[in-house]
Amino acid sequence: MELGFFTMPIHPLGKDWRQSLREDQDAFVLADRLGYAEAYVGEHSTDAAENITSCMMFLSALAGQTQRIRLGTGTVNLPNIHPAALAAQAAMLDHMLDGRFILGISPGGLLSDAEIFGNLGADRNAMFLECINQVLALWSTEPPYNLTGQFWTVGTPKTYLPEIGQGIIPKPLQRPHPPIVVTAVAPFSKGVTEAAARGWDPISANFLMPAWVRSHWPKYVEGCERAGRPANPARWRVAKSIFVADDDATARDYATGAESPYTYYYRSLLTKLKRNGRAELFKERRDMVDEEVTLDYVTDRLVFHGSVNKVVDQILAFREQVGDFGTLLYAGKDWRDPVLGRRSMELMAEKVMPAVNAAIGGKAARAAAE
Repeated sequence: MELGFFTMPIHPLGKDWRQSLREDQDAFVLADRLGYAEAYVGEHSTDAAENITSCMMFLSALAGQTQRIRLGTGTVNLPNIHPAALAAQAAMLDHMLDGRFILGISPGGLLSDAEIFGNLGADRNAMFLECINQVLALWSTEPPYNLTGQFWTVGTPKTYLPEIGQGIIPKPLQRPHPPIVVTAVAPFSKGVTEAAARGWDPISANFLMPAWVRSHWPKYVEGCERAGRPANPARWRVAKSIFVADDDATARDYATGAESPYTYYYRSLLTKLKRNGRAELFKERRDMVDEEVTLDYVTDRLVFHGSVNKVVDQILAFREQVGDFGTLLYAGKDWRDPVLGRRSMELMAEKVMPAVNAAIGGKAARAAAE
């Protein structure tokens, strides 16, 4: 199992934005130094707490600060961007990263973003599909394009001057295009099936109960079978909220205390999703009433915390619940205490994951010998 990083950081409202952005960048640089395989960052335009407004702009600032780690958008909210802008910017970013770019896409889940971009009442799933289809067409065909859709018309037939390079959308370094991933949020997500059928891979969100994470695998298999490709668990990414410390008491206080950045994160997320009628994501049973979904209930079940051995046991138990997957994405949070925040990422890479993989390998070897 590989280790990755995924952050949609929710920072305290009064925190200096410059400090938040510096710490968010530091987390990616640290992940690169520690050998994390890949890292993703989300974006929202209208959230004062979740204040990375452009994931591609954020990643471009890391191009010269990182060496090996693959960097992904987690995700670009396609209804809120013109297909030509996405195609051009993503292509440039892939070149800036020397082919280390992963394109993560979604319809977007923040309703205030949808409202400010004028698509609150629109069919955002249809916009999502049209946008990515046009992006892929721009990368796979030659100008002047002439793409006509329900939401966007894209082309340069009136202004195309090939002799000087005018009217040409750049293509990414990776061909035919960078790997594409989608975030999987809904239980038994049909979107996972459709994505898999197109050769894309899922990231199961870090705020889902294990039963809903487990539900994504058969939907992924269904899509792979439709496309005639093998369903490889190595291509399934699962995000989890994890905090590791040198002792259990420190971990418990930082992960569950009243001032915990983990508590703060889930308080914000629970408020948003309940308001949007999506409390089901936090439920262990669909017949639970919303009132049962309290903050303590959510954090008790969704935050792994403790010393190295305790967190190893939690990850292995989780893997038994949801099945095999290829990459565990450590979910980033605000660094209330930068020393502890860094230490957790270090312990995760240097102690926890080697122990997890040793246990998985040992179990596989015993099974093969039986």
